[in-house]
Order: sequence, then structure tokens, then C-alpha cells
Amino acid sequence: MELRERLAGMPTSGPTDSAASDSFVELKDRIHTAIISELGPRLYNEALSQKALREVVLADVRQRLGQERGLATADRERLVQEIANDTLGHGPIEPLLQDDTVTEVMVNGPSDVWVERSGRIEKTGVRFTDEHHLRRIINKIVAQVGRRVDESSPMVDARLPDGSRVNAVLPPLSLTGPLLTIRKFSKNRWDLGDLVRIGSLSVAAREFLEAAIRAELNILIAGGTGSGKTTLLNALSSAIPDDQRIVTIEDAAELRLNQAHVLRLEARPKNVEGQGEVPIRELVRNSLRMRPDRIIVGEVRGAEALDMLQAMNTGHDGSLSTCHANTPRDAVARIESMVLMAGIDFPMRAVRQQLSRALDLIVQIERFNDGGRRITSITEVQRMEGETVTLQDIFEYRIDKESGDGKGQLVYSGLRPTCAKFERNGVRLPAYMDQHSFGAERSGAVASMSAERPPATGFGIRPARIERRVAK
Repeated sequence: MELRERLAGMPTSGPTDSAASDSFVELKDRIHTAIISELGPRLYNEALSQKALREVVLADVRQRLGQERGLATADRERLVQEIANDTLGHGPIEPLLQDDTVTEVMVNGPSDVWVERSGRIEKTGVRFTDEHHLRRIINKIVAQVGRRVDESSPMVDARLPDGSRVNAVLPPLSLTGPLLTIRKFSKNRWDLGDLVRIGSLSVAAREFLEAAIRAELNILIAGGTGSGKTTLLNALSSAIPDDQRIVTIEDAAELRLNQAHVLRLEARPKNVEGQGEVPIRELVRNSLRMRPDRIIVGEVRGAEALDMLQAMNTGHDGSLSTCHANTPRDAVARIESMVLMAGIDFPMRAVRQQLSRALDLIVQIERFNDGGRRITSITEVQRMEGETVTLQDIFEYRIDKESGDGKGQLVYSGLRPTCAKFERNGVRLPAYMDQHSFGAERSGAVASMSAERPPATGFGIRPARIERRVAK
């Protein structure tokens, strides 16, 4: 029976649209099932490129839809793309994943899909057919990395083949149906120069950070969720010399290093039987036996903080990592707390001594009110004074009070770093740091601060907590 005939005689109001939608759903499911059954193993044939495989699927779908009478040309082509995306890609959200302007995709249910563009969240018109359709896409994503999600294990972290981070939550944990969040992995690897170009970093700070990497300082990047910690970690790693052996350790592999000698390790969760877990802590321990020059831990969030500090204190200088914290002082407190999670009864003073000797710099990055990301401080970790780890800001974000618009920039504080690694490794500090007076920077001695306003990406707007910190 023709599709048009099946819809004949129905009212032209809302029910017609609903009936047409149901017929399209039935048609899509029928053709999708037939393609999976017929092509089967060819969909996973590694000898075929993705482009060639897509052409095969598109040709098959068009042939089958050509046998369906009563379909308008526009409807037929739309169904071709939708069925191909379900078969090879990620269903309705495939165009969003291919859109370079989208940085995050948030699916709050079959008919509630949001995206993030330029740091701002906006709703889309993308829809899944129903919860079953959404679950099928979620299962396909997690199966690609050997993981599973169902009612017995209703929450999972995974990644797409390109490194994009995926989180899925199913009922009964979710009360509003299946939830899917995808933080897209940038196709272009950013370096420190790119951060300067978009206004996230000053030229002077870039020169200092590049010198810090060459001098093998241990650097911790701190910031909130979605503040750009991983992007900054990738950018910093681009300054590591190409002749060094680098080991990266992550929960979900996101880092992309271009050096010639990079070993990538990824943690493994428990299997269906609750066994086989390999946490980050075990990977950090194992990495010490792999003769690394640098160890890069994607994020410390637990007991692995102790092993990371011990690695930094036992000859593995130049290590990099990230953690969640709102300020450098909060980052120190978080690392102390995570060390205690290791279950070893360390005196707090011993923990702080180890931390002060291991970490050299804390780079704070924040997400601003309009969604832009900007580095707000570069802080040196110094010695212990009494029971406190002392910190000093080498760079800090300051408001330009003369402008009256609340905007500011990252400026050199005038304080010279005390870390001996620069001299020991034969790395010269940037020339402007020989100027001991902060007034020299204002007079133009540090002209590399980039006098131009940042582009309209929100990097110039100051977060409220920085306002409070400056006010104090």
C-alpha cells in the first residue's frame, strides 16, 4: 500500500502530522533493520573506508526507498540521510557532531536536545524517534569502546573514536529518561599561540609557560568543569621537546600529542562481573617502570594524587596534570584531601611538604559569564612556612579600572620565580622578568601583554569571584 494511501482520509489537523510521523518511523525501522541484516559484517569491514562504506549504505537505502511509492523527493532524501546516520553514525545528533561550531551536545530526552556554541547553551530542533531510538544510539556509542550500559549498570563514561567524551545515564538513576552528554574533541590541536590569538593568554605569559615547560617544572592546571583544562593541557604539552619519552594516563583518552615518542594509557572500568578494573592509580605506578621523561595525568581526582606527587619527587620532573578547583589555594587543599584518600596515615605536615616540593606551578583557568575561557593566574608553589604551603602569583588577572567596563587582562605581577629548575636546566627566563619593578610593565617594558582587546568570545569579562578576590 502506498504511504499516501495509508494517510488518506485522515483529518488535516494535528492527528495527520502524528500519523505521518508514525508511518515514517515504521518505514525507517523497517529499512534500517533490513540494511543491518543484509550488510551485516560489511559494516565492520576495516578494509572499507568510512567514505566508501557510507556510499554503499546510501545506495542501498535509496534503492529500498525507491520501491516505496508516495514519498515526496524531499522526504525521501531526508529519510536517506537519517537512516544512513542511524546505521553508520549517531542518529539525529550526527550533524551536530560534525558541526565544528558545536562544542557540547546534551540530550535530555528523545525530544529535548541542546548544544553549546561559543560557550553558550542553546536548544535545537533535533529529535529522536522515541526512548528506544535514543537507547540504541547510546548502546552503539559505548559498545565501540567495549563498555555497556543497561538497567543493572545505568551509568557509563565512554568516548567516541575521535576522543570526544561521552557520559550516559539511564533509568532508574535518571527520572526523565535516557540522558546523553557528549563533550566534543576538537579536530584541531591548539597550542599556546592559539590561546594568545583568542585572548585566553597574554604573550608574556606564553613566553613564561614555554620556558617553564623547557625547564621541566611540574605544572598543575586547575579550573571548574568545562573551563578548558584539557585544551590547555594539550596546548602546554605542545611545548615539550620532541626527543622526550612521554607517558599519558587518562580516564578517557582525550589528549593528542604530536611528539614522536608518546605512550598512551587509558584506565579500564569494572566489567559485568565487577572485575577487571584498572584505575588511574595503577597506571601511574606502572608508568614509573616505563622509563618516562614526562608523565601527563589527564586529571587527578582520587588516591592517584599520592602516586603523582611521589613520581614528581623521584626524578620525573616536567610532569603535567589537571584537577577541579576554583583557585590555586583550593587546588592545594584538594590535592591534600586526595592524598589522604589513599588510605595511608600521613601527618598533614608531611603531605604538605611533599606537595610543596613536587609542584612548581598552578595555572588557574576559568569559564567566564558569557562562556569564554581565560587563564586568570599563574601561581608559583613555594616552600612551607609553618604549617602552610606558600604561593605567589607570577601572573594575575587585573581589571582595567580606567575603561569602566569591568574588563581586564592577564598581567605580570613583577615577582620573579624562585624555582631553581630554570637555572639548573639552563633555561633563561623571559627578558621582562629581569625588571624587578612592576611599574616597568605599565610603562611598556612588557609590551608583549597584548594591548588589543580580546575578540568577541567573552574572554574579557571578569567572573564575579575574581571581582571579590580583587576587592579583598
